[in-house]
Amino acid sequence: MAAPAAIRRLDALPIILVFGLLLLLFMATAPNVFLAPNIYTTFLSTLPPLILLAMGLTFVIGAGEIDLSFPSVLAFSGFVFAILFKEYQLGWLAFLIGLLSGVLVGWINGLLVARLGIPSFIATLGTQFFWAGMATVLSGGKSYALRGAEDSSVWGWLVGRFQFGGDDYAWFNQISIQALWTALIVATLWLILNRHRFGEHVLFIGDSNDVAQVVGIDVAKEKIRLFTLMGGLAALAAILLTLENKNYFGNQGQGYLLLAIAAVLIGGTSIFGGRATILGSLFGCFIVMVIETGLVASGLEGSWVRTVQGLVFLVAIIFYLFVDEPQRRAALWQKLAIGGSARPQP
Repeated sequence: MAAPAAIRRLDALPIILVFGLLLLLFMATAPNVFLAPNIYTTFLSTLPPLILLAMGLTFVIGAGEIDLSFPSVLAFSGFVFAILFKEYQLGWLAFLIGLLSGVLVGWINGLLVARLGIPSFIATLGTQFFWAGMATVLSGGKSYALRGAEDSSVWGWLVGRFQFGGDDYAWFNQISIQALWTALIVATLWLILNRHRFGEHVLFIGDSNDVAQVVGIDVAKEKIRLFTLMGGLAALAAILLTLENKNYFGNQGQGYLLLAIAAVLIGGTSIFGGRATILGSLFGCFIVMVIETGLVASGLEGSWVRTVQGLVFLVAIIFYLFVDEPQRRAALWQKLAIGGSARPQP
């Protein structure tokens, strides 16, 4: 009896089931792709930036806020790292400064929201334009090729490949080290959200700023920490993305905004705050990444891919609501006059 109860309490179980069903579907419709190991090693080298962004957003959205500036952090921090790494040969110092540049952006966002009282949607929308503009001005709109980056210890330790012997091009020698660092960060953030005071404070703030103040939480201080964390994770994502591509592009942050938000929301984090799930966001990222690849590999025309993506996202969210939030399910049945005895009082 204990095992089924433990399974029911498993965080993000609905979205894990959705991912499993999608994976089985694509294994059946595109076996040449999804039954080969190479596609999964490719995911391990392309997913980490999206996962890091989704992890930061999980905290931000769980606190009832939003951050729209992280695509510009991917551009700005990526440029800071690329120029210092390529032109000045600063190696690990370039990594540290690039990371701190994102932390600075996040800290400024936190000050705007927590100290000046600007709504996070407006504040981060403004900083998105500002830092994207700064990246364009500083880079002159140019891209930077990091030729020879694979010979540096920075590349080797951050995005290099594990070597298990044998053919260098064998699939098991193409597993990226960044997948390991990302897994460690995800595990750490899970512990922080579920076992640390900061995570508890984030969810309290998401439920109600006023209640959080009453119980003694320094809301402004925690929000500054929140956005600073988001900025740091976005900067790390930018560095990994730049190193993996061995190239810096001024528009490398474009396309991540909606994907990261979609991953967090279909994972089960409430857009209204007060509920957040690291594991759900992780599997939300898996779904976001696998669905486009699976649809194309299954032979669907490109013009239909976005349509089906949107449908799957909606189904995933509805499935989560029905399985994991019985009160919403009961309310819907009552509205449809199917499930209940509850009737409007005269």
